[in-house]
Parts: sequence; structure tokens; C-alpha cells
Amino acid sequence: MRRSTARRNGGVSHWFATTEVPGRRPPLPGDRSADVCVVGGGFTGLWAAYYLKRARPELDVVVLEREFAGFGASGRNGGWLSSEFSASRAQIARDHGLETVRALQRTAEESVDEVIAVCRQERIEADVVKSGILHVARGAAQLDRLRRAHEANRALGLDADVVELDAAETERRLRVAGADGALANPHAARVQPARLVRGLAAAVERLGVPIYEGTAVTEVRPGRACSDRGTVTAPHVLICLEGFTASLRGHRRDWVPLNSAIVATEPLPDDVWEQIGWSGCELLGDNAHAYMYAQRTADGRIAFGGRGVPYRFGSRTDVAGRTQQATIDQLTALLHAFFPATASAAIDHAWCGVLGVPRDWTPAVRLDRATGIGMAGGYVGSGVATANLAGRTLRDLVLGQESELTALPWVGHRSRRWEPEPLRFLGAHLVYSLYRAADRRELGGSTRTSRLASIATRLAGR
Repeated sequence: MRRSTARRNGGVSHWFATTEVPGRRPPLPGDRSADVCVVGGGFTGLWAAYYLKRARPELDVVVLEREFAGFGASGRNGGWLSSEFSASRAQIARDHGLETVRALQRTAEESVDEVIAVCRQERIEADVVKSGILHVARGAAQLDRLRRAHEANRALGLDADVVELDAAETERRLRVAGADGALANPHAARVQPARLVRGLAAAVERLGVPIYEGTAVTEVRPGRACSDRGTVTAPHVLICLEGFTASLRGHRRDWVPLNSAIVATEPLPDDVWEQIGWSGCELLGDNAHAYMYAQRTADGRIAFGGRGVPYRFGSRTDVAGRTQQATIDQLTALLHAFFPATASAAIDHAWCGVLGVPRDWTPAVRLDRATGIGMAGGYVGSGVATANLAGRTLRDLVLGQESELTALPWVGHRSRRWEPEPLRFLGAHLVYSLYRAADRRELGGSTRTSRLASIATRLAGR
């Protein structure tokens, strides 16, 4: 594989590198009390604080963040504000009924529009364009899988707005080499995630919520969050750490911090865009097992992401987004396979981050009324809009309000814990090795899903 040099590697993300970021906020000045303590300054925690304070201005809400607001996945993701929800719709239908599945889809779609509405209301400039998602199929196996999934969702009365495109219709929207078809889902928008999370943090502060940065919470107990800067005592403590949940004492095996990486090209010239044909701002994904995701940025780049090294031993995370050279090479090669016209384009920036993955791959929102400890996360990579839904749900749970949101099936859900090391490490790498091998076989001419992928899915517990 040809070595692909990135002009910049790490530094959190390209999104932050191109966003004016003020100096860090001061840390927690010592012990204090509050009504609600939010642990984590990403989307989930900030949305929870935002909606709690909007609903009850008199509440004393504080946010504690180890680095700075948006340092984690909230400021590093692919900018997919989508209605996608990682849980199995078929499983939810079996366990809770069709109406529950439909309610979940409706609230997920509403979350996309809710984020856009708050951006408008709070004057958050985040390059938001609601143009939907194209999920392309490259090869007969991906096309078969795409159609089967679409038919299954239609049988459940879902995805009425999702349109299947043939190869010619796909090419008119976007020229992906080897694309045999696509699904077009209108319920999604492109965003610049760092601008969105920084704008949301500023909106939270305007409501009177202090955000204490540089404050590492090491343990959460009933009624208190213990940090290296002091202890916050509060009747409600909300854990909103997603892929960094393992950093809390006693939570190392709750969620695996699965790694994902992105490369961003230099701004592409007009003749390259003419060859690609990406005239809109649709988000782009594929139907591979080790799937990719991409967007056309506001300044004319392609941000192209996927799995790199999937997991680090002991649930460790990256250092400020720096990723491995092998990952940069793999993503760049896949970018060129999708869009041959980008072969001469420089890679301006590469970075990575972690997302939270429960053992059953199902996100959750919970509040233990006996201890006052709440949590939300485990979005498995579909967190930009889902975090907004989680924030509104946490608001209702904390305030003791029964609502359509608190009746959703992910509320109160508990997954079993991940295996101890080294089983966790070996299992994660085996699963993604099988997925990549399955993708190679399918692109080599298989017409149906590879048995290797089926084995990987059973091992993963999805």
C-alpha cells in the first residue's frame, strides 16, 4: 500500500483546527454543591444542561470536563446529524411492538430538526445543510444487503421517506466508482461538529451554567462527583462521557471505546468536483461491514472516515486525536477507490477518536432514583442527533416528568458488561479482521453477504 502523508496528524481534529476557539475555561475552584452535576462537556452533557436550565432556570447546574468542551467525539466526528439509531429495529419490534419502533424513529427524526432549530435560535453557525444521506452499495453483495434491509424496514412500516436509487440515479447525485445503487434518506444534515459543540457550550453558559474545564472526574458516587479539583455534591449526577466512560473508577468494562478515524483533503478544485458530481451536500456512507462515512465540507474538502485500529488494549484512548500511519494509508486508499479524481489531492489533516459501544450495541439512557446517578450514551457512532434526544430525555427523568421520551425503549436499558482483558482486545480485533476479510470477498465478486461477516456479527453480539 502506498504511503499517504498527512500534512497534520492529530491536534484533536480538523474541525477544531479551522474553528476559532477561545482560551480554556477555568477548572473547578474547589468543593461546591449544585442541584445537578453533569460529568462530560460533549454533546450529551451540554444538551442535558441546556434543556434542564431552559425548563427550570432556578436549577443550579454545573458541567465538569477533563479537557475542554467538545474534546471527545463531539468535536471529532464526521458531521452526520442524522436520524440513524444504532439499536436493531427488528429486535425492538419483537420486544416492545411496532408502535414503539415507530415512535423511536419519529423522535430520532425530530431530533435532527430540533438541533437545527436550536442552531437558528441560538445563532450557532455550524455549516448546517439538511440534504440527507446517500448510502451507496458497491458490488452485488452490498446491493443485496441494502435492498433486504430496506424491505425489512418497509415491512415494519418504517422509512417511508427513504428512496431506493439504481446505479444511474445514484450517479446523477454522486459519482462513486463501482456504485450499483443507493438509499437516499432525507432525515439528515451536514454539520461542522466543532462549531456546533462550541456554539452549544456558549449557549449553555448564557443560561447561567458554569463549565469547568481541566477538571478530571475520577469517580461518581451517590450524590457526588469526585475530581482532581474538588468534589461536587448534588442530588443528581449525570455521567455523559460516551467513549471515555472507562476512565471512571468501576466503569472500565461498561462500554468499549471503539476507535474511528478521518482524513480530510485539501480544498478540491472545480474540475475535480465536476468529475465527482457531488453538487449537493448529502452525507455519504456505504454498505460495507467496516463501513465508511464522508461529507463535502463547507470549504470544498472531502472528510472521509472509517475504522482504523479498532480498539486499544485496556480501553485506552488516543493522545489528542493522533492516529496511526497505517490508518491514514487505508483511508486514503479507500478515498481514491471511491473517487479516483482525488488521487492527486493532498491529505491536509488526519485524526481519530473513540465512540462508546455497549456489549449489546444498544444505546441507553438511565436514571437511578435511589442514588440520583444518571447516564446516557453508547451511541455506536450515531451520536450527533441521538445525544440531543438523550439530553432531552435526561431532562425529563431528572425533573420526574413522564413523557413520550421517557417511554422509549432505550430508557432504563442495561447491557451486560464487556469481557476482561485480554479477551476484550482479542475479540475486537478478530471481529474487525473478519469484517474486513468479508468486505474483500464481497468486492471480489460475491453476490451475497460473506459467512465471515455473519460469524463476526455473532461474535460481536450485535
